[in-house]
Amino acid sequence: MRGVMLMSGGIDSPVALYFMLRAGHEMTGVHMDNRPFTDDTPLEKVVDHLSILRERFGQKIPLYVLPHGPTQITLMRETDRHVGCVLCRRFMWRSAERIATQENAEFLVTGEALGQVASQTLQNMRSATEAVRIPIVRPLIGFDKAEIEAVAKEIGTYGISTRPGLCCQAVPDKPATRSNVIQIREEEAVLDVDAIVDDVVRRATVL
Repeated sequence: MRGVMLMSGGIDSPVALYFMLRAGHEMTGVHMDNRPFTDDTPLEKVVDHLSILRERFGQKIPLYVLPHGPTQITLMRETDRHVGCVLCRRFMWRSAERIATQENAEFLVTGEALGQVASQTLQNMRSATEAVRIPIVRPLIGFDKAEIEAVAKEIGTYGISTRPGLCCQAVPDKPATRSNVIQIREEEAVLDVDAIVDDVVRRATVL
């Protein structure tokens, strides 16, 4: 089967991609470029992660790079900052879903593990997932951090993930951990959602 993997520069996403490739799936990567709220290092790490996994599995693994920073600016200006992480995630999923359509992919994949950060509580994952129709696969959902790190070290991506770099500066001081889908929809009602996603996908580049 063909899937689209949402790639960050962190520890989790290359491990999740590794499991999907090991299972024999054909994968395409999508990286949401968060500049100016981060620096160049997340993209550099993703490129290096893919280099290792391409060599290991002999698969091309195209990488789409989508400009997510302008979306973050819009969300910060127009919506409640406390639910910013959930809204951010919804737009990431929508953009990845568009790429999946272009690539004839059947599912999306993420490195989320339940409860590790604010965006990965059960309530927030439900609120984010509701934005798309395509299935989302979470290979690491029941893993703890130590287990994920152990696999990352085994496959050679851990050292890349832990290189110095600027974390996303758009994260609110007090992110909501128990979002409500109705509230999230109300926040998005002030936005031209389709126009935002159209612009992001139109400006995508492929590496």
